[in-house]
Amino acid sequence: MNRDHVDTQQAAFDAYHGDPGDLPTMRARFEHNGSPRYLLYAIKCFGFDHDHGVHLDVRLVTDELESGMETIRHRLDGGGTDLVDTDYISVARERAEGADIVAVHPYGRTVGGLVAPEDSDIDGLSDLPGTRIGVTRRLDKNWILTRAACREYHDFDPAETVTLVEADSRDGLTRMIREGDVDAGFQFWPLVPELTRTGPYVEVFPVSALVQRLAGTDDELPIATFLTGESYLDAHPEAVRGFRAAARDGADRLLTDDDLWVEIGERLMRTDDPTVVRAVRDGWREMVVRDWDEARVDGMYRLFDHLQSVAGTEALGVDEIPDGTLRPDA
Repeated sequence: MNRDHVDTQQAAFDAYHGDPGDLPTMRARFEHNGSPRYLLYAIKCFGFDHDHGVHLDVRLVTDELESGMETIRHRLDGGGTDLVDTDYISVARERAEGADIVAVHPYGRTVGGLVAPEDSDIDGLSDLPGTRIGVTRRLDKNWILTRAACREYHDFDPAETVTLVEADSRDGLTRMIREGDVDAGFQFWPLVPELTRTGPYVEVFPVSALVQRLAGTDDELPIATFLTGESYLDAHPEAVRGFRAAARDGADRLLTDDDLWVEIGERLMRTDDPTVVRAVRDGWREMVVRDWDEARVDGMYRLFDHLQSVAGTEALGVDEIPDGTLRPDA
């Protein structure tokens, strides 16, 4: 991680923070290399949060292991943070263990892709046995989905046939892939173009294809959600509603404004290479889920049940989605 890069990004946000006045504040804490920062930047750049009666105070954090779910739970439970993002399986897992957290808005299909060297013999799921595969963490959603797909379609569990290597961070995983410490790695989708467009690497397959295949639906189901503390939601429902409206406005802008993506490339990305920026832009537009309703939430439950039946509680870390975890009515 380059601390100067994080500070430069934070300065870009600080330029738009402004005075909250009498508006309720949501303290948003997001990873410096995660794609939600593009949406948050659009919200702050155009003042969509203030338009909808809430002030987002955005701070970027690193994605090292100490800023994982344990710290997210601590921050939301402890009152230091009001808004973060993670996949809904992790939300369910933490809520089942007593965390005061709820998912209040979808983000998108924030899964990654399996990246390998161009001369790799890995062409698909069936080629995984006997390889060294890198992940950020063992409970990485990309790995869970891949295990489910291998068991469903190829009759093997890669947890038994693959040497899994944990990198503890996305930056660490990129280094492992570049240095040949693994045969391939499940990298987060915005970082895939940095590898495939600038080096001798290919995306073997996108995990989003596994999501749709396992879900058995053409509807784009969000994997990542924005979450807050249930106590914050109870105390500030108007702020949560304001964030949801601002997020929809921000998504609409990012879906149509190519010039905004040029600015994002210059201020938030580690490269302003137009080819990489366009690849991230197009990937984001394909990934984002602007809103949800009961039908989409039902699809998320069906996908979870399928993963549970195929991969089991050990892989998911939870046996069901607790009541009140997903709140499309928030």
